Amino acid sequence: MTITPLEQRLLDLCAVPSATGEEGPLCDRVEAELRSLPGSIAVERDGHSLVVTPRAAGEGPSVVLAGHFDVVRTEHDGPPRVDGERLYGPGASDMKSGLAVMLTLLDEIALGALPRVRPTFVFYEREEGPYLENRLGDLLDRFAALRSADLAVCLEPSSNGLQLGCMGSLHARVHFRGRTAHSARPWQGENAIHRSAGFLGRLAAWAPREVLLDGMPYREVVSATLAEGGRGRNVVPDRFTLNVNFRFAPGRTPADAEAELIELVAGDAEVEVFDRSPSAPPCKDHPEVSALLACGVEGVESKQAWTDVARFASVGVPAVNLGPGTQSQAHQRNEWTDRAALARGMTLFRRWVFGAGA
Repeated sequence: MTITPLEQRLLDLCAVPSATGEEGPLCDRVEAELRSLPGSIAVERDGHSLVVTPRAAGEGPSVVLAGHFDVVRTEHDGPPRVDGERLYGPGASDMKSGLAVMLTLLDEIALGALPRVRPTFVFYEREEGPYLENRLGDLLDRFAALRSADLAVCLEPSSNGLQLGCMGSLHARVHFRGRTAHSARPWQGENAIHRSAGFLGRLAAWAPREVLLDGMPYREVVSATLAEGGRGRNVVPDRFTLNVNFRFAPGRTPADAEAELIELVAGDAEVEVFDRSPSAPPCKDHPEVSALLACGVEGVESKQAWTDVARFASVGVPAVNLGPGTQSQAHQRNEWTDRAALARGMTLFRRWVFGAGA
């Protein structure tokens, strides 16, 4: 079996553990590799993140290619490996396949390939954790050049499909209060779990709501995702808490979603919003999005989930999602990515960065 240099690079990346908060060793390895490249490439480190700028570039627009070092903790039956048409390993899909493409592009620039655009490459930490711990926001604050880019591409796994915009996300704890009693005499207390019935009924009846923006459909949804409460098997509970996740469409703010959730709770409980992630609009008519379309993207759709395109959008930088990783494998046990799709993604990004004839 022949393993291509791109595949070997991905295997090497997957072999370095980099769960969220533990990205240091992978950042060290990538930094050393980049600093050893010939040519003039500026490498700036911030924590366990890197901002990399080749000196040689064309006169085209300023673009950012962004990928995160960290992966979620998943189970694997063996080491990173190639088996048939699949390459297995932690982060093989999300999103070390994107990192492998980014590093290969930097190799080719260092060896003399001249980009038609002016690219900056961002490798960052803590994307898979809470919104406020994600280090991309810090990099956008520190590096002014990132905030002045004409377009950013987040190489999240999309199976080489172009995904426009992203949903916003709000997490809230909904606290129901009651009064304890012995479960043999429940009339002496007030059951906090039972108090949630009205809200849960309204939540179950809340149908997904489609919102069209620039012709792209986004589906707003609200879900209870965690529940916690009770003091014992024979105690009427005086507390019950639900985690509620509201995914809202581009064009709406976290404040809009919070107001709607409070209305849905209708005074039955206390609402504690603790995680707010903004949405991002589609950039369907952007010239560089059109250039990407001409390079062989495999379909165009709206992004139903949240991604860091919203961080770029929040500082005025249009951004899209496009990556070679197999989307359905993100965060999966025995995560893998399709080898042929990885190769096609490499070709797509070469065409975009260096020109259609690359």
